[in-house]
Amino acid sequence: MRLRHLFVFIFLVGFLTSCKTQKINREEIINHKLADALLWKVEGKDLKTPSYVFGTIHIIPEDDYFLPDGTLTALDQSKQVYFEIDMKDMTDIGQQMGLLKSAFMKDGKGLKDLISEEDYDLVKAHFDKMGLPLFLFEKMKPMFLTVFASSDFDPNGIQTGELKSYEMEIYEIANRGNKETGGLETIDYQLGLFDSIPYTDQAKMLVESIKNGDIAGDQFKETIDLYKSQNITSMADLSGSGDENLGQYEDILLVQRNKNWIPVMSELMGKGTSFFAVGAGHLGGPNGVIKLLMMEGYTLSPIKSL
Repeated sequence: MRLRHLFVFIFLVGFLTSCKTQKINREEIINHKLADALLWKVEGKDLKTPSYVFGTIHIIPEDDYFLPDGTLTALDQSKQVYFEIDMKDMTDIGQQMGLLKSAFMKDGKGLKDLISEEDYDLVKAHFDKMGLPLFLFEKMKPMFLTVFASSDFDPNGIQTGELKSYEMEIYEIANRGNKETGGLETIDYQLGLFDSIPYTDQAKMLVESIKNGDIAGDQFKETIDLYKSQNITSMADLSGSGDENLGQYEDILLVQRNKNWIPVMSELMGKGTSFFAVGAGHLGGPNGVIKLLMMEGYTLSPIKSL
């Protein structure tokens, strides 16, 4: 019995000591200023080979597209390439039909049920100006409508080459290299996030964005400028508080997702060199992927273009 008590005592002392050390390390990591870099090497802990984390921007004009030095080498060295969601699903017709179905509000609600007649006329006029008949989209979740309402939205931009998708470009590189590809979360999970935000709040964001002209390109240009300077800290700030209404849901849309990814990434890195391509807004900040991996005991080093 005494031996058992001794074991419990030793365990508690060790546990409390480790907690204290972990707290100090956590504070150091939180206060650590991250370098401006989109590409990071992950080493240490129990990894036999390094892995890589790369910050993407989902859509960017062709003239602004670039890959930082070392990106192609990191991709070539990687055994597997993972995105936020499995890119194979984005090229599958069946999955796309399911995506379209999930884009609509439940219970047959429409935009007219969520906003005043005056605000509805404002939204309709904006869509008419873009040549998009609102009656085709008004039952979609308002956050999807915000995407369509953006002046930067061009469904033909990718096909014409005027716009590029980092995910699609990296996916093609991975396929040419016969790399295993996958996703850190499912499409269903991502779409479910929209259902976590009341439709009335989503509609309010849509209306205020049109009124304030936020979707006229200014924020898009700011995002691109930050991306080209590889300023992941400011991009994280913009992702979390770029919309004062959306900011209250930062934990749902950003923080919790980052935390969910860490054990998945750890498991994949343990199997071999991995390349993770996720939105650059997920990298920086105290709850960003970079610092969360550091808190798990990994060493992360920026690979910065000259």
